[in-house]
Amino acid sequence: MTETIDYATPGPLTTIDAAGLPHEPVALCHLVHDLVIQPHDAQGLGVPQERFAENQLRPAGAIVGALLALDPAPLTTARPPERRVIGTCRHFAVLATALLRHRGIEARARCGFATYFQPGQGLDHWVTEYRQGGRWIRIDSEILGGTLVQRPDDLAEGEFLTGGEAWSAFRAGRIDPARFGVYGTENWGPAEIRGNAVRDLAALNKVEMLPWDEWGRMTASYEGRTGLEYDALMDTIAAVTADGDPRAVAALYRVEDLAIQSFN
Repeated sequence: MTETIDYATPGPLTTIDAAGLPHEPVALCHLVHDLVIQPHDAQGLGVPQERFAENQLRPAGAIVGALLALDPAPLTTARPPERRVIGTCRHFAVLATALLRHRGIEARARCGFATYFQPGQGLDHWVTEYRQGGRWIRIDSEILGGTLVQRPDDLAEGEFLTGGEAWSAFRAGRIDPARFGVYGTENWGPAEIRGNAVRDLAALNKVEMLPWDEWGRMTASYEGRTGLEYDALMDTIAAVTADGDPRAVAALYRVEDLAIQSFN
């Protein structure tokens, strides 16, 4: 039997222990908005330096554990900024995914690029999507309640591009890859898009890695040591992740250079 993927159940990095959570998807994601804080915001609050290792946590269970160590209140209680877990956009997305799956809602984290932070740029970003009414709805827990986009609880087409979507747009000449990358770094261009396409495929297989994790030929790609064959593999990733068939997504993930050998 061909392997498939059940997005309504927790994966190895999205298993949590929680009680009393709301049932409505947007309400679940709203909780996350007040549970995680970006490193640059934490720096402005003078949070102790030793706490910044929290952004290295992969499992949602470990994120929740760190959160409860700071404040034992239920997850339904909004934390003041200094008692939120320090994490990246990936932590917002993965924790939201974990809460949704805990409630039996089909959900998955997506790795790609947001076009709403800086005009004319696609910045490295993660969001969550959940299935409702026969479609996947993209939601950005990090910016819920803000005004960056009209509907952060239902992102419009083009506001967020997965790694595969950005790769297809680049190959078709619809975007300038030099304007897609990681804000504040030199990581811009096709290699960054390739990296996020691979991370997005892993996330679709319920293995939601950190934004800086590398495996397979990702490092070689960042160093300019891959060629046409690897780009053809990116074309395949883009096509398969766009179609979204769980069996095809699971089968592609088994290909050499794409599967993650170990994580924690």
